[in-house]
Amino acid sequence: MRTALLEVEGLVKHFPVKGGAFGGVSAYVRAVDGLDFEVKEGETLALVGESGCGKSTVGRLVLRLIEPDAGTVRFEGDDLLALDAEQMRARRRRLQVIFQDPYASLNPRMTIGAMLGEPLFLHRLANDVGARRTRVGELLELVGLRPEHARRYPHEFSGGQRQRLAIARALAVEPKLIVADEPVSALDVSIQAQVINLMKSLQQRFGLAYIFISHDLAVVKHIADRIAVMYLGKIVETATTDELFRSPRHPYTRALLSAVPLPDPAAVRERALLEGDIPSAIAPPPGCRFHTRCRFAKESCRRDVPALADDGAGHATACPWWPEFPPAPMTVGAAARAEDKTRLDRLQAAFVKQEAT
Repeated sequence: MRTALLEVEGLVKHFPVKGGAFGGVSAYVRAVDGLDFEVKEGETLALVGESGCGKSTVGRLVLRLIEPDAGTVRFEGDDLLALDAEQMRARRRRLQVIFQDPYASLNPRMTIGAMLGEPLFLHRLANDVGARRTRVGELLELVGLRPEHARRYPHEFSGGQRQRLAIARALAVEPKLIVADEPVSALDVSIQAQVINLMKSLQQRFGLAYIFISHDLAVVKHIADRIAVMYLGKIVETATTDELFRSPRHPYTRALLSAVPLPDPAAVRERALLEGDIPSAIAPPPGCRFHTRCRFAKESCRRDVPALADDGAGHATACPWWPEFPPAPMTVGAAARAEDKTRLDRLQAAFVKQEAT
C-alpha cells in the first residue's frame, strides 16, 4: 500500500478586499475555506471545479507560493508551514510546478539551456558548465526535444513545445510532487493528448505524484487516479476516477459530468442543468454552499454545513441526502437515438404530407 506523500488539513486562505474612502479592508474573499486531502506516492489527484472555486489557490498554498491563513501542509512527514526560508528553499527541490500558460511562464530573455541550467546550479546538482550542459540535453530528450534546442529562445517554439520545456524545467531538480495548474488548457486537443501521455510516462518512469488542476473532466479522466471536486472553496466529493464517473453522488458533480462532451455522435446524455449563478466568495451562502443551485435542497441544507463523509470505501460526499436522489443522468445509446430519429422522420413525413394537401 502506498504511503501518503502530502497531507493537507484544515487549509484556509482568505484574501482581503480593500475599499472605502481610506482604503481599509472591507471584506474577505474566502478562496479556500477548510480543505482536507492527501496525495500518495506515485498518485495523481485531480482538483476539478468551475473557475473561481479555489483550485489554483490550493496549488499555490501547497507550494507555499502564497501563505495560508490556517491549516497544516505535511510533505514527506515535515510541516512545510513551520520551515524558515532557507529550509523551504531546500525542500522546493522535491516540490515543483507546471503553470497554465507556457507563453508567460518561460523567461523570453533566457535561452532554454540557461533556463534549465539555473535550477541545477541553485540546488548544486551540477556545479560545472559541462555537467549542466549534459544534464540539460538529457532533460530535453526526456520531453521529446533535441539537445541542440538548448541554444534557442522560448519564442522559437510552439505552444506544445513550450509546455514540454516547462515540464523539463520541473523535472530538472528530480522532484517527488508536481503541481500541474491547467497544464494543457492552452493547447490544441491533439497536443493535449501528447502532453498528457508524456506526463503519464514520466510518472511511471520516475514515480512522480501529481496534483492535476483542471476544469476539463474529459482530460482528467485519462490521467487522474482520484478526483476531488471543489465548489466555492470547499471539497464536495472525492473518489477514485472510475468510481466518480460511474456513480457521482453530489448534485454538483452530477452537473459537471453531464456537461462532458461525448465522443460518440450517436450517444446523447441527459443534462443536469444548474439554475442561477455561482454565489459570491465574499459572502457565501450559509449551510451548504451549493443549496442555492441545487434542485434537491432541503430546509436543513440552508442551515447546516454538511461534512465530507466517507462511506468506508474511499468515496466521500459532502451531502447527507445523496442516497435519496434518483439515479444520475445516463447516456442514451445508439438504439434509443435511432428510435428518436425514426419518430422524427415520421413527424416530418406527416408535416410534408399535410403541406402537400
